[in-house]
Amino acid sequence: MATKTADEALGYEQARDELIDVVRRLEAGGTTLEESLALWERGEELAKVCRRWLDGARARLDAALAQDAEGEDAEDAPDEEE
Repeated sequence: MATKTADEALGYEQARDELIDVVRRLEAGGTTLEESLALWERGEELAKVCRRWLDGARARLDAALAQDAEGEDAEDAPDEEE
């Protein structure tokens, strides 16, 4: 299993692809209880990595939209020099 430091270095696509593999292995069955638990724990960690990436992307998008809205408000405001 990878360490937290290694997980932090994972990109979204890498974490997502590994998570898909973990889910497939769990759904296929045929693993021992111990192996299944290890896969489940790995899946939980990978899901957290994906969530952090998605939360970060959402925050960046929200910030860009807010900045864009502020720019539009400034363009719509009447000039004070008139």
